[in-house]
Amino acid sequence: MADALTIVPAAVLRIVKQLAAAGDHEKITAVINLLTDEFTFSPQANHRKGGLIGLAAATVGLTSEAAQHLEQIVPPVLKSFSDQDSRVRYYACEALYNIAKVVRGDFIIFFNQIFDALCKLSADSDANVQSAAHLLDRLVKDIVTESDQFSIEEFIPLLRERMNVLNPYVRQFLVGWITVLDSVPDIDMLGFLPDFLDGLFNMLSDSSHEIRQQADSALSEFLQEIKNSPSVDYGRMAQILVERAKSGDAFTRQTSITWMNEFVKLGGDQLLPYYAAILEAILPCISDKEEKIRVVARETNEELRSFKAAPGEGFNVGAILAVAKRHLSSEWEATRIEALHWISALLDKHRGEVLSFLSDIVDTLLKALSDSSDEVVLLVLEVHACIAKDTEHFRNLLVHLLLNFQNDNSLLEKRGALIIRRLCVLLGAQTVYRELSIILQKEPDLDFASIMVQALNLILLTSAELSELRELLKHSLVNSAGKDLFHALYASWCHSPMAIISLCLLAQTYQHASTVIQSLVEEDINIKFLVQLDKLIRLLETPTFAYLRLQLLEPGRYTWLLKALYGLLMLLPQQSAAFKILRTRLKTVPPYSFSSEQHRNSFPEASHSKVANHMDRGPDCNQDGIIQDVETMSNGINFASRLQQFQKMQQEHRAQAKSQARVKKASAKTKETQRPEENREQSSTSDTNQPTNPSRMGPGQLQL
Repeated sequence: MADALTIVPAAVLRIVKQLAAAGDHEKITAVINLLTDEFTFSPQANHRKGGLIGLAAATVGLTSEAAQHLEQIVPPVLKSFSDQDSRVRYYACEALYNIAKVVRGDFIIFFNQIFDALCKLSADSDANVQSAAHLLDRLVKDIVTESDQFSIEEFIPLLRERMNVLNPYVRQFLVGWITVLDSVPDIDMLGFLPDFLDGLFNMLSDSSHEIRQQADSALSEFLQEIKNSPSVDYGRMAQILVERAKSGDAFTRQTSITWMNEFVKLGGDQLLPYYAAILEAILPCISDKEEKIRVVARETNEELRSFKAAPGEGFNVGAILAVAKRHLSSEWEATRIEALHWISALLDKHRGEVLSFLSDIVDTLLKALSDSSDEVVLLVLEVHACIAKDTEHFRNLLVHLLLNFQNDNSLLEKRGALIIRRLCVLLGAQTVYRELSIILQKEPDLDFASIMVQALNLILLTSAELSELRELLKHSLVNSAGKDLFHALYASWCHSPMAIISLCLLAQTYQHASTVIQSLVEEDINIKFLVQLDKLIRLLETPTFAYLRLQLLEPGRYTWLLKALYGLLMLLPQQSAAFKILRTRLKTVPPYSFSSEQHRNSFPEASHSKVANHMDRGPDCNQDGIIQDVETMSNGINFASRLQQFQKMQQEHRAQAKSQARVKKASAKTKETQRPEENREQSSTSDTNQPTNPSRMGPGQLQL
């Protein structure tokens, strides 16, 4: 059979040459058809092999005239590439190789079919077939690179379709062709890069190191071409890069982010419509576990944020804002921080557009105040402060902030001081406190208002950021600005007796402080009050109240201060630490610090008599029993009116407390009456049978 396979091509070659020399094309066609039928329809593999070899020999014999018969020769050979017998497939490759060598450039019209067949053979299970296919592949590449008839436009759809194949041999075959075609000067592969770019990126995560390396090499070459090309379709490729940046493979993410970094630098206005999508991909990569990815992502993010564009130019503020909002809920702190930087940057450059979307982001920004990171909270506050530059938004911010504090008590406990202090720095302490006071003055939830005022009061007394506010309040009796601030805070500070007393001590209105202390009734002095009092006593020992402690050196001049402090001392349990602290402080007041002459100079006789008489008999009361402040007017402050304001507010608190107690008692009673009837009967029977318990008292007797 081997001899026959050798004899057949020689005979065919001789016959075809004779027919070609005679110009008998009909007989040549008949010979070709005969050979084609032999390897197409014969059930025997050897016959099919012989037909293929004979057909190749016929093509060689035709030489220059072979191109005229390619329509008869090539399709049947290509069909043999899918033959079940590996030897037939092998001879099909050999036959097509010989045909291609003869016809060269005329071969191009069948390129797509040949490429498709070679793509399948590259993954053939037979090593000999693979080897033959590789030889044919190299020849076809040579023919294509020297041909001016190759159509890249017709080839790209086929390439795009084949790029999704996962077989490693096919992938190597495809990358090889992409590299070869890109090296041909007359073929513009860069213009069609978006069609197969995704496939190349997909190969970066292949299990074969060689394929990853080849794909990376091809991508690097294309990126270099992009840098040197004046015309590139950045938009379509940007969409591909965004998807690949989400890959689970680190190398794919790194390559994608590197490409996006170059695109942002080079793309200019072309990328404006894709900024939101690019940002969506970059923000998670800023927190990537791979340092190289984090570095490139941060650089890309900075480049993206520094670009200046107007909304009318395709820059979608709403879309970018939506991306930043989504990533405020990211599990990674670095991503949340960068999202806030973007919102801040948009407010600086496109304030009007951002405020038009304010309702979409305000809830998310408020929730971010509960973030576990202090840096995130501080940035959120900066964004809030930037929004609150307008009066309308300023009030809305504080209203929503108080609502969040009310709904989330842990937020007030853990972040309250930080939030209020930072807002005071960003928006002005006096402005913030005045507005909060106005809002709290009308707060229907009296318990929350009391808690909030106590928190604000503690911040006022302890925070370095509010030192100017404290200094202003110290001059309430001599300064109009201090007086106005005292008035502004007093209205809401009435929700808490201890806050009012603290405010009076800070403002040096000691006589009013003493009067407020004496106005307190039994219901006011509860556990909460004593806890707040304990805090105040300890605060009196801090630098904030150093001026007050120094004033104790002149008791003749600051008699009401002494009386106020002794009043607080009388309210404290004697065994408490606060009692001991305050008593120790009061014991240090020197008796020799003023002489009788100094006392007379400080208190003229008439005035002294009035003060002494008042201290002996206590504060004046009106016909309703409400305590009247002796210090009725000072620097325009009507202390009598302020005292009535305080007492009225405290009466509301007492009324609410009683109402809550009644509701609680009624609820408990309802539960008691809902017991099963049999339980009550058993209890009654048990009581009847048992002897009288001496601890059970009759009517009118005390039950302990």
